[in-house]
Amino acid sequence: MFVTDRRLLLAALSASLVPPGALRAIAQTKPSQANPSQAKLPQAKSAIRLGPPRRFSYDLLRDRARKLATQPYKAPPQRAPHIIKEVDYDAAQKIRFRADHALWKSGPQPDPVSFFHLSRYAADPVLLHAVEGGMAREILYGPDYFDYGASGLDPKALQDLGFSGFRVMDGQDKPTDWLAFQGASYFRSSGQEAQYGLSARGIALNTAAATAEEFPRFSEFWLEAHGPLITIHALLDGPSITGSYKFDALKNKDGTVVMNVHCDLFCRAGITRMGVAPLTSMYWYGENERGKADDWRPEIHDNDGLAIWTGKGERIWRPLINPPLVQTNSFLDENPRGFGLIQRDRDFENYQDDGAFYDKRPSLWVEPKGKWGAGAVQLVEIPTEDETHDNIVAYWRPDGDLKAGDTRAYDYRLYWQDNEPAYPKTIARVVATRLGRGGIPGQNPWPRDKRKFVIDFTGGPLMQMPQRFDIKPEASASRGKIDNAYVIKVVGTDRWRALFDLQVDGKGPVDLRCYLRLGNRTLSETWIYQYFP
Repeated sequence: MFVTDRRLLLAALSASLVPPGALRAIAQTKPSQANPSQAKLPQAKSAIRLGPPRRFSYDLLRDRARKLATQPYKAPPQRAPHIIKEVDYDAAQKIRFRADHALWKSGPQPDPVSFFHLSRYAADPVLLHAVEGGMAREILYGPDYFDYGASGLDPKALQDLGFSGFRVMDGQDKPTDWLAFQGASYFRSSGQEAQYGLSARGIALNTAAATAEEFPRFSEFWLEAHGPLITIHALLDGPSITGSYKFDALKNKDGTVVMNVHCDLFCRAGITRMGVAPLTSMYWYGENERGKADDWRPEIHDNDGLAIWTGKGERIWRPLINPPLVQTNSFLDENPRGFGLIQRDRDFENYQDDGAFYDKRPSLWVEPKGKWGAGAVQLVEIPTEDETHDNIVAYWRPDGDLKAGDTRAYDYRLYWQDNEPAYPKTIARVVATRLGRGGIPGQNPWPRDKRKFVIDFTGGPLMQMPQRFDIKPEASASRGKIDNAYVIKVVGTDRWRALFDLQVDGKGPVDLRCYLRLGNRTLSETWIYQYFP
């Protein structure tokens, strides 16, 4: 089943990544116009081994991906499967990469690159290359890259294993990292607070569809340094699609990580559901779902909402939920300006977890470049009973099916940081959603067919505004009746609170909308919610 496959893969990725370190930034940096004849070797202090030089460029990679799409798919070869299946979480944690074998150990990039060992969770090897001056050299694997310690593995039996991925370290001789690629087409950054959380993917195929989800993989990488900017080229390969990718990643001084992404995609077969710029996260429960809080901690989630900036300029906030069944919601749009999975609640008091630090988990915002046309931001929510599985997916789904031979190209920018970048000061945003018993406190008997919704807004025109009673909540429901709607300012804060009751029969989901209005003026983003009675 699709859910099981997804979750096992994400659990594997989480298990094989160590906690991260600090960060730096990205800026628009032009690729170097290097002369292939001036290719340089890494500094001698590194014990890394490289193969012979070969010409490399993104154009060559794109041509290779295009040609590959005309050929039958070949699954990656398994390497010592009887050994790798025994490398579980505990064994993987005992295998240590030797820092003296890192790429760019002594420059020219300030952040060296370490490599991941194969395990039962990441069993497919990838080819890695170092690029300089238009020439690429394969990074030659050997078991001497790792200290096997108490893992119980015999390095002599692992001569032809290969690497499962790589991570960019947080400076020379530091044990922490800020960017990692491993498993299918997954990658992640630790963001502004140096804490890993959600992941991104190169592409999503058939997520929550009737057929099994497909996981194309980055099978080869080419790594190139441009000062503090790191360029990562990747070859995507899968049964239905191939692609060439280019990531320009940089870490800003304030800790934000920004990545410019370009991809060219080539269809091997027909595709009915393709997700562009997919994001994957975990949501168990928040303040809006206290009934699911089967844990002593008040909230547990990597992100608490989906934010959308539509092509027409509307700002939308959709709090995440843990639904009773797999749910896919589509937000139709044309030429979207941005979307992302956001962790708006960053108060430790609301999590009380000093190990997982959910209050420090990064948000991830996608900023499309150019015209993406008609389609929808789709949100997939999968029921979960704990925090170990990633159960949230968001992506852009372009209109129309794809057939074999079709091509697509996309450009976008990823922001790994605390909140949405450059949120406008002219509009208030939602900071909390709560549900409770409807009616009036003390009412007897209380109306059992009513549910109260309480939405807190702050920022924008609401900041420093004195209490007034002519601000209205524009609330609507796909079914049922809304009443007792009003807005108040929360005493002693800059928050304004919208409250209303929903009276509804039956168990089917109800789609709700609400925003704040003062006369003809819109004061806030649009809150959208899916409620299951």
